[in-house]
Amino acid sequence: MLAHGLPRPYNLEVARALEAEVRAGGAVPATVAVLGGAPRVGLAADEVERIARGEGVLKLSTRDLPLARARRRDGATTVAATMWLARRAGIAVFATGGIGGVHRGRPPDVSADLAELGRTPVLVVCAGAKAILDLPATREALERAGVLVVGWRTDELPAFYSRESGLPVDARVESAAEAAALWQAHCELQVPGGMLLCVPPPAESALPAAEVEAAVERALRQAAAAGVRGKESTPFLLRAVAEATGGRSLDANVALLRQNARLGAEIAVALAAGGGAL
Repeated sequence: MLAHGLPRPYNLEVARALEAEVRAGGAVPATVAVLGGAPRVGLAADEVERIARGEGVLKLSTRDLPLARARRRDGATTVAATMWLARRAGIAVFATGGIGGVHRGRPPDVSADLAELGRTPVLVVCAGAKAILDLPATREALERAGVLVVGWRTDELPAFYSRESGLPVDARVESAAEAAALWQAHCELQVPGGMLLCVPPPAESALPAAEVEAAVERALRQAAAAGVRGKESTPFLLRAVAEATGGRSLDANVALLRQNARLGAEIAVALAAGGGAL
């Protein structure tokens, strides 16, 4: 998000707002990135600005971390790499926008986020998978990976910009304390992998599913015409969807990011209060 998900310089403003949301929720923010090849869990203000400028900043999944380290490069981390680094630092609650998953098209491009969710024990607060993805296939992939998908006050998997997808979650929670208790049980049983807490975007900023689908289809055609593939696909498609919706998808993205950051902080506080695993 910080380097590749939002336009500059707006991304820096959002990054600061997200850290403020975490503090307001009673927790300590720990923005994750790689600086000069060194993984960092918790950035100073000038380091956040350095990543937000995006100059030579790589997009890093877990497999890319050794490359950045060996070549002393700066990098912004995907959900997968952020999970792995957070766990390594002893942090169990991670808030983001949307996870990666199974891309549309054949053969499908499958995000490494799914593999990481299946093996790394971190509680990921998100708005579901990004709307540009094949959501039914992503939901099935999460099930195959053994990832518990939990709805925050909902019985449906959110669709990132939209509140409903028509796809069920495995369980529902109503409070931060209930989410914390579920994660604590996960840790006590030493169940492998992570857990998704899926939070619908705020109702006042959410977009109708039909409008999002039309924008995504248009963005996919633009990507195909431009020959965009691989890790460049997601930022390209998100920009194209923002253009197609007159910026309303960007507003929804920021609103859900802020909401998720605050909720992640509240869950971390609930875990700490109960002596749970952080």
